[in-house]
Amino acid sequence: MCTKQGNGCAGMGRRGFMAWTAGGLLSAALAPRVRAVETSPAAPRSPVALCQGDSRAGNVVEALKRIEPQVREALAGKKRIIVKPNLVNTEMQLAATHVDCLDGILEFLASLTEEEIVVAETSANGPTIDGFHNYGYPALEKKYRVRFVDIDDMPCEPVHLINERFHATPVRYSSFLLDPEAFIISTAPMKTHDRAVVTLGIKNLTVGGILKDKAFRWGPGSQGKTDKHLVHGGPENQGIHYNMFLLTQRLRPHLTVLDGFQAMEGNGPVGGTPINHKVAVASTDWLAADCTAARLMGFDPHKIGYMAFCGEAGMGATEPEHMEILGPSLEETMRPYKPHDTIEQQYKWM
Repeated sequence: MCTKQGNGCAGMGRRGFMAWTAGGLLSAALAPRVRAVETSPAAPRSPVALCQGDSRAGNVVEALKRIEPQVREALAGKKRIIVKPNLVNTEMQLAATHVDCLDGILEFLASLTEEEIVVAETSANGPTIDGFHNYGYPALEKKYRVRFVDIDDMPCEPVHLINERFHATPVRYSSFLLDPEAFIISTAPMKTHDRAVVTLGIKNLTVGGILKDKAFRWGPGSQGKTDKHLVHGGPENQGIHYNMFLLTQRLRPHLTVLDGFQAMEGNGPVGGTPINHKVAVASTDWLAADCTAARLMGFDPHKIGYMAFCGEAGMGATEPEHMEILGPSLEETMRPYKPHDTIEQQYKWM
């Protein structure tokens, strides 16, 4: 059982807190990587696979084939493979990872391993198992060696985020996803968002690792509690981007697969409308994947807080010149998405 204990950082402003954290706890680990990214023009570019076509599963398989050497290298030495889909809502397909996207990932993995693949999730609005069944996931058990897991049933540990007063706030976090021996795949539909501008690979994984009680449901009368909302960092989402940056210190995907076949624009991540983009993005550089998808959607990664913070910390490639796009160009496949109605409020904290 995770206990909710924590201490505060009262008296610090946002910039002071960030400077203290970066200058103390994180600088020793991250500064060498920042310097390497900024001063080494000969550094290898991060391969990012981009595919556009008329088959959702086909796009995913083709994108993954284009980075197969990088996937094999990243997979070496790992004892298990965990696929983390996005089931923020268990009853709205447009908001969730499509079964055809999972099918494409599992088809590709079947060529690399005979081991069981675990698909693990904790949905936001209710029982994860409902989402698995509503979206047809169990049918994949007939084709692949795959097991579906609700991580709300599994052990957790406390991880600390910040609230609007920059006090440390504990949340229950999935020990299963934090397993260093696991190869983690984050797969999500490309969506606009009401608090973080967009939902892509790193948000799906890091925020998706925060747990809730089994009895929790969205709406009045819920018999359980959820820790997921605490990532927002306050009632006006003051800390969401920095909290996601903090979470990346603990958990990052080894492989990101983003599905924009039929994506969501407007008032995402649940109330938006479909946009038929017909693209897939995949990379073992999770930040490069997210930044590429953001640009395809018409957003500037430098204005998306968590991407900007992670880029400044040297966690991956953020600029197209530091990436090798395997497939059509960004210019050919870019399609601006309508942002959420609150986009200016979201940018305020940047």
